[in-house]
Amino acid sequence: MNNYFDNTSMIKTILKWKWHIVTITLVAAILGAVFSGSTFVTPLFKSEATVYPTHIEEYSDETLTEQMLQIMQSQEIMDSVVDKLNLMPHYKINKNYKYWKTALIYRYRSNVSISRTPYDAVTIKVYDKDPEIACKMVYEIVDNYNKIILKLTKNQRAEQAKMFRSTLRDNEIFMDSLRERLATIGTEYGIVDVQSQSREITRAYLNNGKSDKLNELKENLEAYGSEVNLINTLLESASDAYHLTKAEFEREQRYCANNLSFANIVSNPFVADKKAFPIRWVVVLLCGMCAFFISTIVVYVIEYNKGKAE
Repeated sequence: MNNYFDNTSMIKTILKWKWHIVTITLVAAILGAVFSGSTFVTPLFKSEATVYPTHIEEYSDETLTEQMLQIMQSQEIMDSVVDKLNLMPHYKINKNYKYWKTALIYRYRSNVSISRTPYDAVTIKVYDKDPEIACKMVYEIVDNYNKIILKLTKNQRAEQAKMFRSTLRDNEIFMDSLRERLATIGTEYGIVDVQSQSREITRAYLNNGKSDKLNELKENLEAYGSEVNLINTLLESASDAYHLTKAEFEREQRYCANNLSFANIVSNPFVADKKAFPIRWVVVLLCGMCAFFISTIVVYVIEYNKGKAE
């Protein structure tokens, strides 16, 4: 057994049986070429696209690329692509078949590959016997992703716009109440501008311009002046908050009105003019190599058993 795989005897065996090994290897290679042809194996064409997520906010701890992967691999997009391109008859799957759904999912998942690149992009690869179908499937996956994100985004923006609208309404009511109180104080107590009126009263007293009306205004300023100042400060703050909220409200409305694209295609798919599977020369090479190694081992075992018997 120590010399069972002796290199010298192996080389001698190969040289002795060389024409048998060469014949078997050539026959295997020819068979590989024949059986990898379109008669026995349906050729598949590949269409591919590389996309980046854009105009979207993160919903959780997942990155935007991970979110894109989850959505593109979803059952919803698969069903939409199958319905839009009528893939059931294309895949020769009959709905009367008991396990047609399982067969459809298996066929779709086998032909569609969606993965993340090292640069945080997403690559969509689709294989199909029809190159045009493969290309259309890539575009449909991207298009359905955009539709889903657009729907989610518009719903989210609509909720935020509703919240901002409610805040604006509350601010308007609050500012109206402040203005109403200012109008009441101005009408009933004659206080319009605390600072200027205070200066006028001070100037009048310094000039000995005292009067009952002046004394009444002075008392009103002392009683309501601080309230007027507080109301003016609140009005200014409320007005600033109102304009900020209004800007946010208008921004959300613009998002709701616009149909943005949420996937930047950096590498567009195209209709392939050359099959991607099977790669015939690889099949021929593998068949030839396997035949060579197997036939070599077989003849060596034959020679070994023959020598042992002698």
